Amino acid sequence: MKYSCAIFDLDGTLADTIADIAASMNRALELHGFPRRPPEMYPGIVGYGIKKLAFDALPEETVTEEIAAAVAADAARFYAEKPLVHTRAYPGIPELIAELRGKKFKTAVISNKPDPVARIVVHGLFPAGSFDLVQGERQDMARKPDPAAVWEILVQLDKTPRDTIFVGDSEVDMETARNAACFPLGVSWGFRPVSVLKEAGAALIVDSPGEISAFLN
Repeated sequence: MKYSCAIFDLDGTLADTIADIAASMNRALELHGFPRRPPEMYPGIVGYGIKKLAFDALPEETVTEEIAAAVAADAARFYAEKPLVHTRAYPGIPELIAELRGKKFKTAVISNKPDPVARIVVHGLFPAGSFDLVQGERQDMARKPDPAAVWEILVQLDKTPRDTIFVGDSEVDMETARNAACFPLGVSWGFRPVSVLKEAGAALIVDSPGEISAFLN
């Protein structure tokens, strides 16, 4: 199959964002009188959006919809203020994106991070023109693993699922790829174990950005 479009997850795939996410959520937890969570807890609970993250970070015996919404709102505000303190693109990722662009690939980012912050992070880490489209969570669009956002992007790029690989580090991403009928390509350097990617239906799991390049050649 000759692919000509690559859609990427952001957190744990293009960039190591976990320290800034953890700092923002911990600040919000403290603001509301709850204990901070250890940084090593966060890789296993990110990926489903800020409100779900708040639910999972709050003590189980105290969590309610109202409390989770309040903590999530403050965490999102704190994160928007400082999204790039510790965040860095993974080694080899900028070079991979530049190579794909040089080969006329269409490239896009879909994240469950709030849309304005997703754009800030991507534009802060990558040169202008690295991606045709960047889309985070919006009120008018279901979040991953719903395939609607993927299909919307493909329409805008004049591509089909058969043209497209979906690259991600979590079960959310593999489910999104499968739901959208794109090729589900997992990366091992992100926030979830390889076993999780396999169970979620990854068709290929790579250990470096160079392996993505080799697969597409």
